[in-house]
Amino acid sequence: MVAVRLADWLARRAASDGPRLAVVAGDARWSFAELDRRASATARRLVALGVRPGDRVALLLPNGPEWAELVFGVGRAGGVLVPLNVRLAPAELAWQVGQVAPRLLLHSSATERLARSALEAVPGAGRDASAGADGSDGASRKVPGVQAVMALSVEELATVPEGPGTGEPRPVALEEPHSILFTSGTTGRPKAVVLTYGNLWWSAVGSALNLGVHRDDRWLANLPLFHVGGLSILVRSVIYGTAAVVHERFDPEAANRAVDEEGVTLLSLVATTLARMLEARGERRFPPSLRTALVGGGPTPPVLLERARRLGMPVAPTYGLTEAASQVTTLAPWEAARKPGSSGRPLLPTEVRIDRDGRPAAPGEIGEILVRGPTVSPGWLAGPQGPLSPLVDADGWLHTGDLGHLDDEGYLYVVDRRDDLIVSGGENVYPAEVEAALLSHPAVEEAGVVGVPDPLWGQVPVAMVRLKPGQDVSPEALVAHCEARLARYKRPRVVRIVEEPLPRNAAGKLQRHRLRERWDVLRTAG
Repeated sequence: MVAVRLADWLARRAASDGPRLAVVAGDARWSFAELDRRASATARRLVALGVRPGDRVALLLPNGPEWAELVFGVGRAGGVLVPLNVRLAPAELAWQVGQVAPRLLLHSSATERLARSALEAVPGAGRDASAGADGSDGASRKVPGVQAVMALSVEELATVPEGPGTGEPRPVALEEPHSILFTSGTTGRPKAVVLTYGNLWWSAVGSALNLGVHRDDRWLANLPLFHVGGLSILVRSVIYGTAAVVHERFDPEAANRAVDEEGVTLLSLVATTLARMLEARGERRFPPSLRTALVGGGPTPPVLLERARRLGMPVAPTYGLTEAASQVTTLAPWEAARKPGSSGRPLLPTEVRIDRDGRPAAPGEIGEILVRGPTVSPGWLAGPQGPLSPLVDADGWLHTGDLGHLDDEGYLYVVDRRDDLIVSGGENVYPAEVEAALLSHPAVEEAGVVGVPDPLWGQVPVAMVRLKPGQDVSPEALVAHCEARLARYKRPRVVRIVEEPLPRNAAGKLQRHRLRERWDVLRTAG
């Protein structure tokens, strides 16, 4: 069988739509031709630094235009992209660097100290005797069993002489690794997931078949670009020939302004950023030019979705994960009234099924969500030199650890993480359902629910709640608010009002393992 190969996405787009706008980021406004030129120059510099096919290039950068030229420049050099979370502590980053052993770690001036601290903290790392010979100003660190890791700023990279005869567009095989992304780590240590060019290609195709592509689309990228939801916006925009509008960070006023004044037609949000955007907007309706707002990162409270729709935002709840290159299912905005609470049907050609105790679940039965198809990663890294650990079972199904059910038309309803399930007196309690009830109270800004041990019931749900500014409501009143909305065994046994924001990762997902730790600290303190 002849291997399927893909032409260089950016080169094809530059050839057909060179003058069209590709990237808007701050003062930068690059056409596809300009982005193509920059990607080739970046690739030649990377090759000059010693990056060879298969080498990993880590990025520790805030959102910015540099991301676009590096995403495509690393690929042209034959490298594998490794986006790193700029919000991690040095020890956390050190562990990730040790897992992937990059040849080069690129940082900005803002993240230079973090990058160097992380390299110093890599277990067993030592300074490489040849540091400095490759233009790395002596900042290389030796990771056990692998080559030295160079640390270089993007400003320094721009001054590296370009290697001749390199950096040209090249076809890639579908199975060739494109990037290694770390999972969000909401339940423990993140995994280093390998995504191929084929994974990202089929994800883009599935999204386009579901939502369509308009020639004047502009997709706002204010999610962190080191997460799959942000990175996929850059990739898809080049595949589609549309513009990516990159914001350095999420700012609700800036996001609203991008929709109202800057022609943004597509948004990618999580529940917390959606809530902040709506809060900043007040009662102003969204313009008809906004055609879709994807909302993922976990179940979204119905009250929030309803408010968005009332203001004219065409909300599309979605379910996805890093291991499946972002979207798995998406509910088209025009289906919202008919399928409230659903995350939609699987994007073509992805399959979804529900596993109930080792058998396919009947419609309406809750079980583990399984995913199969060409967007699913070939595996995750168990170490810098080890083989890939496969993510799928013998039949090709990815066991996500998430709980949900399908209706009789194949629409998915996500319930919660399996690890977060609370079993109280033999009954299943899903934290997201309890959180939604608490969030329906007009005074509540954030709510997080976890299970704690109970001698009678095994576990009971408890909640931590942060109120909106200027609001005052008692824990007892919040429990009473849940009485008309939840069965008795689902109601939080204890509610604690807290002032600090609840723990979330960079993508806005609630980290319930950290919430449990915080609860234990508060309980011990009395």
